[in-house]
Amino acid sequence: MIKDPNKCVMCRRCETMCNEVQTCNVLSAVNRGFESFVGPAFNMDMADSSCTFCGQCVAVCPTAALTEMDNTTQVWNELVNPKKHVVVQIAPAVRVAIGEMFDMEPGTISTGKIVTALRKMGFDGVFDTNFGADLTIIEEATELIHRINHNGTLPMLTSCCPAWVKFFEHQFPDLLDIPSTCKSPQIMFGTIAKTYYAQKKNLKPENISVVSIMPCLAKKAEAKRPELTKDDHSNVDIVITTREFGRMMKSAGIDFANLPDSEFDKMMGESTGASIIFGTTGGVIEAATRTAYEWLTDEELEDVNFTQLRGLEGIREASVFIGEMELKIGIAHGLGNARKLLEDIQSGKSKFHAIEIMACPGGCIGGGGQPYHHGNMEILKKRQEALYVDDESRKKRKSHENKEIIQLYKEFIGEPYGEKAHELLHTHYVAREKI
Repeated sequence: MIKDPNKCVMCRRCETMCNEVQTCNVLSAVNRGFESFVGPAFNMDMADSSCTFCGQCVAVCPTAALTEMDNTTQVWNELVNPKKHVVVQIAPAVRVAIGEMFDMEPGTISTGKIVTALRKMGFDGVFDTNFGADLTIIEEATELIHRINHNGTLPMLTSCCPAWVKFFEHQFPDLLDIPSTCKSPQIMFGTIAKTYYAQKKNLKPENISVVSIMPCLAKKAEAKRPELTKDDHSNVDIVITTREFGRMMKSAGIDFANLPDSEFDKMMGESTGASIIFGTTGGVIEAATRTAYEWLTDEELEDVNFTQLRGLEGIREASVFIGEMELKIGIAHGLGNARKLLEDIQSGKSKFHAIEIMACPGGCIGGGGQPYHHGNMEILKKRQEALYVDDESRKKRKSHENKEIIQLYKEFIGEPYGEKAHELLHTHYVAREKI
């Protein structure tokens, strides 16, 4: 994030969001009178504080005193570099929000237009983060089943949201064994792009540049985490937000609203409906449940719609019956709500087998890098509904039905949750100081 104090009008909305909603307690008014400003204590750098980089302070700032770090110039430089093979991935929440920057209705599904725009911009490969999401579900569902069958640590918490990951590293370092060890879909995609894809294309990993278009500011920080790099190179090189992507298209003179639709590239382009709903609160755990159900029962799941897991309430709980077993699930979005569930785990009151947490209101649809919605929940509802409509339209709605994922395991990874899967697709967490 970038802070420009010259634009700050001391409305202190960022402070309210950080302290009362997200409960990170990083921002406050410093000094008095004309010398006052909003920032971390002692005006330390945000990177040195307990900031999670969720970007919700940016989302509520009315004057652009807080903005995302602009990485668009880096992307353009990579695209004109003849030595680089530049591939791009787009997150599921981007496709139902980007149209708002071009006067389209909130919730308009713009997937095909996005693909066309990215090809016009010069990317060598255009892919969907949903492929990485399906891969995440294979690993995450297997991990959940392993924990249940082997008396492992429960509840298991989802780990797709990097702002939430940094939150528990700072605020609850005694619970590092609770979250899933799975990398996020963004990082899984980047890892596979620089290994499997590189081999298939006969390319050196260092000559591949992976660009991510994300609804989230924390994804920029996630891509730079040292434990998520491999062989001294980043698995994801550049991350831009939905807003940055919209600005890039405008600067290139692309008439987004009138573009024809195109399809993603093959080999890492197939995805299922389960991966689409990653973009909203409750979607990750619903996707995992679809796969876990069939793997635990050896029966076909006819109705994949776990509607009891859906909604926009801050904290939700539901029971899903998998055969004779009652799987108890907790869901929270917004870090203040996450804190309540984590305190229950600390005190031994938690009754859940699995918990999904997203840092932003509504999940990724309300990410800090999305087009500004100014607290209008109707916009978030329309984005959420669009993701479920997109899911319903797919012939395959379970991650383990993705044929390209099946082929990936057969040719390259081996067994889910196996040795190579742990090497490539899993990570560890770091206890951080609470400042």
